[in-house]
Amino acid sequence: MGKITVETCDIEGLKIITPTVFGDERGYFMETYNYNDYKAAGIDMEFVQDNQSASKKGVLRGLHFQINYPQDKLVRVVSGEVFDVAVDLRPGSKTYGKWFGVLLSAENKKQFFIPKNFAHGFIVLSDYAEFAYKCTDFYHPNDEGGLAWNDPDIGVEWPIPEGMELTISEKDQKWGGIKELKK
Repeated sequence: MGKITVETCDIEGLKIITPTVFGDERGYFMETYNYNDYKAAGIDMEFVQDNQSASKKGVLRGLHFQINYPQDKLVRVVSGEVFDVAVDLRPGSKTYGKWFGVLLSAENKKQFFIPKNFAHGFIVLSDYAEFAYKCTDFYHPNDEGGLAWNDPDIGVEWPIPEGMELTISEKDQKWGGIKELKK
């Protein structure tokens, strides 16, 4: 025990996890996941799929969610730095439509736990970033939903430095706003 520190967030269910890092002149060692430690922290999940992506500076991915097969996600950055965002889409939640963001980097080694029924996205702030995440359900290509990254009704405050050119996929440019989900 004591291998991770867990911070709760303003939105119930979201958690920031900081692992204990053991370092010396050779480098460092850390456990990126240990079922017993996470279960003790209230994250008792069976992860069934690991994903990893690489992106260059200015890439904005999201905001994505799964419609019929929602996934809990445990995300982290392997190299580089991203600003990671989760938007509460849980029906009946007192924080529905609210967002929370956290800086994840290879340097700070923080992880972000995002429960089911949240939209998720991130922007790459470093020249290059590798992003890894564990999921509690398999990817179903025809089950993806999304929200506009710049929906004013959500109001995510993306830390976009002046002069940064965004790279957003064609698909991510077509998502609608949160008001359209309530229909």
